[in-house]
Amino acid sequence: MKHIKWDDIPYEKLNDKFLRKLAWDGKVMIALTEVAEGYVVPPHSHDNEQVTFVVSGKWRFHLEGKTVDVGPGEMIFIPANVVHTVDAVESLVAYDIFTPPREDWISGSDAYLRAK
Repeated sequence: MKHIKWDDIPYEKLNDKFLRKLAWDGKVMIALTEVAEGYVVPPHSHDNEQVTFVVSGKWRFHLEGKTVDVGPGEMIFIPANVVHTVDAVESLVAYDIFTPPREDWISGSDAYLRAK
């Protein structure tokens, strides 16, 4: 068992528009993200399955030839190895859940998110 308090985890500033906190154990990772309106996550894919749950604001996902807006109280499941990009239509707070944990996020080698 691992007990974690979000308040004990400092925010990591990836760039001027993207903050996150990470927690992981075993085969699951959860990230608390705060993203400013206008930020665009470049096209990418990963070996991890992903669930994104939006608390406030709105993400616009582009994947598999479709565009899906995900707002408060909504979530999207993204299979492993599916190329996707995401636009912050509004400033937002969301949780990203990955299995297995994102090694590039843990190590800080996620350069695609750190560019301005």
